[in-house]
Amino acid sequence: MDQFRDFNRSPAPTLGVEWEVGIVDPTTRDLVPRAGEVIAEVAGRHPDLHLEREFLQNTVELVTPVCRNAGEAVRYLTDVTGKVREVVEEEGLRLWASGGHPFSDFRTQPLSPKETYREIINRTQYWGQQMLLWGVHCHVGIRHEDRVWPIINAVMTKYPHLLAISASSPGWEGLDTGYASNRTMLYQQLPTAGMPYQFASWDDWVQFMTDQRTSGVINHTGSMHFDVRPAAKWGTIEVRISDATSNLRELAALVALTHCLVVHFDRMIDRGEDLPSLQPWHVAENKWRGARYGLEALVIVSRETEERWVTEELAQLVDDLAPVADELGCAEELALVLEILECGAGYQRQRRLFQKTGDWRDVVDATCHDLVDLTWEKS
Repeated sequence: MDQFRDFNRSPAPTLGVEWEVGIVDPTTRDLVPRAGEVIAEVAGRHPDLHLEREFLQNTVELVTPVCRNAGEAVRYLTDVTGKVREVVEEEGLRLWASGGHPFSDFRTQPLSPKETYREIINRTQYWGQQMLLWGVHCHVGIRHEDRVWPIINAVMTKYPHLLAISASSPGWEGLDTGYASNRTMLYQQLPTAGMPYQFASWDDWVQFMTDQRTSGVINHTGSMHFDVRPAAKWGTIEVRISDATSNLRELAALVALTHCLVVHFDRMIDRGEDLPSLQPWHVAENKWRGARYGLEALVIVSRETEERWVTEELAQLVDDLAPVADELGCAEELALVLEILECGAGYQRQRRLFQKTGDWRDVVDATCHDLVDLTWEKS
C-alpha cells in the first residue's frame, strides 16, 4: 500500500477515539514521567487493552477499538480508565486530563524514547519543547477518498464549535492566559501542525504529501499534524481539534458531535447537496475566536461574513444532527452538548476556581476529581 496515495476505504462510518491523559503527583500536583511503567503494568494485567506512549513520559493515550458510535467508544474508555486509575493510584499518583497543565515547567518533563519525537525537538527547538498539550482525536470511517477533502473542508467550518465544548487549557506557566484553549495556540507553532490547506481533491493531497517527503519534512516528523487530516491506513478522517476533556461525560458529548458532523456531511454528498465552506481567512479567524473565547465566541457562519454566538450554533447543531444521531445510536450522548452549554466548559470551571482561590493546585485537584466523580456547578 502506498502510504500517501492508497486510502483504505471504510464501508461504514466507524468510530475510533484516542484520549490523552496525564499522571500527576498528588502532593506537588505536577506532572510525573511514569507513563511507561504504568502502561507496562496495565498491559501485564490486561493484555487486551490498547494503551500508547505519547510525546511525553507523563502521558498515557487511551485508544478504542473500532466502534459503532460514541456510546460504545466511551463505555470502552470508561473501563480502560478505571483499570489505568487502579494502577496509577496504587503508585500513590493521580490520573488527570485537560488540554494543558496550568503550571508545569516543560523543561522538567522528559520525552518518550522514540526517534520521531527526538527529531521533532531537534528540528523545532524551543517551540517544540513546549508541547505540554493533551487532546482528543476522533477517527471516522470514510467509504471513498474522493469524499475526504470535501468533508474535511466542511468540518473546518465547525472548528470553534468542536473546540468550545472541549476547551480546558486556560492556564500556562502559572498564569491565566485569557484563552479558553491555550493548547490550540501553542500547538499550531509546530511547522507541520495547524489548519490544513483547503485541498480540492485527493490527488492534491497526494501531491502535497509527495512534496513533503521529497523536501524531507516527513523524514523529520513522521507525518503532518494538521487539526483535521486523512488517516489513509485506517480509511478515516482524523479530527484533532479538541482539547482533552477532563471527564468521560464531556468526552461522550464531544465524540458524538464529531462523529455526527462527519457523517452528516457524508450524507449531504449522497443527497447531492453543497457542503458548507468558508474562506481560509474566516476559518483562521474562527479558530482564534474559539481558542480565545470558547463558549463565549461570536463566530463567522457564512461566506458573507454573517456572525452568530457559538452557543446558539451548538444548540442548533444538536437539533440538525438529531436524525444522524438516531441513525448512529448516539442521541443520548449528543444531547450532552446541551448540558455543557448549561453548566459550562472545562476552562470556565478551572478559571472560576483559580479566581476564587488564586492557586492552580486547587484547579489540578478539581480536574483530577472530575475524572473520578464529576459534579458540575452551572456557570
